[in-house]
Amino acid sequence: MSRKYKLLIAAAVAVLTVSLVLTRLRGNTPSAPASRPPTAQSRGLVAGPGRTEPCSEDIKLGSELSGKLKSVNVEEGDQIRRGQVLAELENDDYKAQVLSAAADVKAKDATLRKVLNGARRQERLEAWSSAQAAKAVADNAIVEMERRQKLYAAGVTSREEFERYTREYNVARDKYREAAEHHSLIDDRAREEDITLAEADLELSKGRLAEARARYEKTLIRSPIDGTVMRKHHRTGESVSNSSTVPDPILTIGDKRVLRVRVDVDETEVSKIQLGQKAYVTADAFPGQKFWGRVVQVGEQLGRKNVRTDEPTEHVDTKILETLLELDGNVRLPMGLRVDAYIVTDPAALAAVGNAPLSK
Repeated sequence: MSRKYKLLIAAAVAVLTVSLVLTRLRGNTPSAPASRPPTAQSRGLVAGPGRTEPCSEDIKLGSELSGKLKSVNVEEGDQIRRGQVLAELENDDYKAQVLSAAADVKAKDATLRKVLNGARRQERLEAWSSAQAAKAVADNAIVEMERRQKLYAAGVTSREEFERYTREYNVARDKYREAAEHHSLIDDRAREEDITLAEADLELSKGRLAEARARYEKTLIRSPIDGTVMRKHHRTGESVSNSSTVPDPILTIGDKRVLRVRVDVDETEVSKIQLGQKAYVTADAFPGQKFWGRVVQVGEQLGRKNVRTDEPTEHVDTKILETLLELDGNVRLPMGLRVDAYIVTDPAALAAVGNAPLSK
């Protein structure tokens, strides 16, 4: 090997050695920390995912009875009033039961009034006249009997004749007593037992009418609030069922005049949340906008997450505390929209996040 070639190899080894030393020295030299975006905690905020909902929450209206829908009277987006009939089941049989029960109430009421009023005036007069006629016959019979008794005592008439007039008087007296008793019965007020029985029959009939009306009322699906129809689950002619295990709503309604956001606050941050704190939400569908509100309700019990981010690495078993925000002003956001919520736990942080007016 020539001397020149050996010198080249030695120079290459020296350069390599110097490079390794410099690399190691640079690796041991402390570098400036990389800048990171401020976290929610460092800005005095508590962040969490949430979903929008009406201030009444979602109200799913179903039927207490199973049957076929006669009509669904509203469409999605319609404004509704409290007590308005939104849907109706086929209910001809229930209507018939109401009419039958109402007729029975009228009959039982008439019976009670008849018991209370007693006999008619004409019946009272007839009974009184019969009693007076029987009295006249009896008075005439006693006069004849007394006269025949005197004649019998004087020996003018026979004993048989005297006894015959005595029997006629006894018959006339008994008929008068019977007529007098009949008039007393007709003219007297009803017995307490008869009145109580008639009143009880009437109350029972009224109860059956109320029951029939209540069953009929269950075929009318009424709105419990003033609000908006958010979802129509069934159409006219479809069958609905009443099941405690498998809900079968006809409509979903809600009061959208004020919007709320249900936020999942991580259990490690629940101590920072208080009623009345300012908060805002953002959404991918409304880039660059903040919708402000405040904390109106803090949950009492921890539970599992309600809002999922659809990230594969998301921990769904994380414990959270439901917190409810009420948005300011006339905010119009879709119901069920997934948002990011930020609750201001430090008043000094308001200036940092820009407490701007509500975005339209």
